[in-house]
Amino acid sequence: MNIPLNIDWQQILLHLLNFAILAGGLYLLLFKPVKAFMAKRESYYQNMDNEAKQKLQEAETLKVNYAQQLDGAAQEIAQKKADAQKAIEASRSEQLKMAKDEADRILESARANSEREHDKMLRDAQKEISDLAITAAEKLLLKGEGSPYEQFLNAANAEKRGEPDA
Repeated sequence: MNIPLNIDWQQILLHLLNFAILAGGLYLLLFKPVKAFMAKRESYYQNMDNEAKQKLQEAETLKVNYAQQLDGAAQEIAQKKADAQKAIEASRSEQLKMAKDEADRILESARANSEREHDKMLRDAQKEISDLAITAAEKLLLKGEGSPYEQFLNAANAEKRGEPDA
């Protein structure tokens, strides 16, 4: 057979068969496991990314919920504070009214006591004055010097000069 350029087709076919076996073996031994490993790793990181996004979304939702709860709590605190302030104001005004009523009652009682004391002092003073006048008149009458009027004037003049009664 005449083979141009010294090409042996049998050798070429054997080399092609060797190459196919080598490529198949490398595919089965290296490429397929590496590709499976890379796919597994990609899915692992994709799952981690999805979980992180899901957790981030949940965290954002919780953040919004907590912010709303804080706003609600702040409003509730402000409302309770206003209610407590109103209650304190009502209690203060009630106590102020009670204290004013008590002060008015005490003042009225003090005025009544003062009026009674004033009246009693006037009566006592009038009684003392009348007793003194009676005593003075009796003294004058008992001395027997002239008329009672003259005796009174003499006794008054003697007291004015600092002379003792005789």
